[in-house]
Amino acid sequence: MKQFETIAGRQVSRRQLLAGSAALGSLGLMAGLTGCGGAAQASQAREIGFWHLLSGGDGIKMQAMIAAANQANPGFKVHPTVLAWGPPYYTKLAMASAGGRPPELAIMHASRVPGYAPGGLIEPWDLDLLAENGVRAEDFASRIWEKSQQDGKVFSIALDSHPFIMFYNTDVAGKAGLLEAGGRLKEVSTPDDFKAMALEMQKVTKGHGLSFGYLNLGSQMWRLFYTLYKQHGAEIVLTPGQPMQADRDAAIESLEFMASLFDDTIAAKSGDINTGIAEFVRGDSGMLFSGGWEMPTMKKAKLPVDAVTIPTLYGTTAAYADSHSFVLPRQLVADEQSRRDAYKFVSDVLKGSLSWAEAGHIPAYQPIVQSQAYRELSPQAHYANAADIIAYDPEAWFSGSGSDWQTYFSEYIQNVLLGRNKAAAGWDGFVARTNDLLFRPNPV
Repeated sequence: MKQFETIAGRQVSRRQLLAGSAALGSLGLMAGLTGCGGAAQASQAREIGFWHLLSGGDGIKMQAMIAAANQANPGFKVHPTVLAWGPPYYTKLAMASAGGRPPELAIMHASRVPGYAPGGLIEPWDLDLLAENGVRAEDFASRIWEKSQQDGKVFSIALDSHPFIMFYNTDVAGKAGLLEAGGRLKEVSTPDDFKAMALEMQKVTKGHGLSFGYLNLGSQMWRLFYTLYKQHGAEIVLTPGQPMQADRDAAIESLEFMASLFDDTIAAKSGDINTGIAEFVRGDSGMLFSGGWEMPTMKKAKLPVDAVTIPTLYGTTAAYADSHSFVLPRQLVADEQSRRDAYKFVSDVLKGSLSWAEAGHIPAYQPIVQSQAYRELSPQAHYANAADIIAYDPEAWFSGSGSDWQTYFSEYIQNVLLGRNKAAAGWDGFVARTNDLLFRPNPV
């Protein structure tokens, strides 16, 4: 359907709107060149627009990194705009790029890049200019660098990987006899062994062995499911115009295991993400499945906590994760100096990302991960191996963090976890919904 906007009581097409925006931009540029105070304006720091979706503790950390880069580079000043996480952010970013008014720089989850790069809404990075700023391909873990590319071009520069991990209370684990001589949690390698470990912790807490809130949050359900599914060594392939390719048996087994955890002994029958985290923080459970981004919460609570990647229960090491990545929204008229400033800013943030690690993320820039300062971060260094076993979402225009696809997953799977529906029926319903999306064109 052709889209129209209403301006001054008349309809104009999207193409006309873009043309008008370009013309206004040109007039604005001419006014800037011929207006008064030109010399004074030239001496001012160049402004760099930067959109991101980082809030809470992450937002505070990012603001500090921006401030440090601004202070170190008096020639430019980065102005951040923080937008709501999820579909609202990605919709606004797409509209800004299509409308010719994007920021110079933006944060995008690596899993969302496949939906934006083919449509020309973001531009590839210049590897030579990155190298001038001390950033090279070999500075990134292989899986992360591979994910940055589409059709042989680099469309994103990862700041981090943020995996789905397992926190555990070391006091509870110790009392349950589940710690090795070095104080780390004993390893388990089967679903039954994991449940047995959770039950031993439940005997200590008198509450639950495991906390995992999932109600009405598709992303939370998907993160655990996809970790377990990938541990089967299974793949999901999403090819436009073709049915979804997946291992149905592995999917059903993963879902049945998940549902078996919610028996009000191993884990609460139902609960949302906030109640799950609160339960663990109170000491009413011994383990928590959540993202590394919850590290500030654990530190603030002064919990005796450690963290590891989720145990490998099906033979193949894998951890669901995504990466906050820098992207270059398409510019109608690119400014060479502003582009160079953006590259310098990204370089500075990557090289200063030890503070980002303090928030629980694994820095993508390997010189930081290999530093002694990072090795001394506990428990962050204990799950740094997640960067080598990352399971990014299967690629499609509709998949990835903050996508409606993960919401659709919850529509079919939540009742499976609540015991109201069979795993096979829930999975088959999700597959049918996905196949419908695969036969639709990418709207951006």
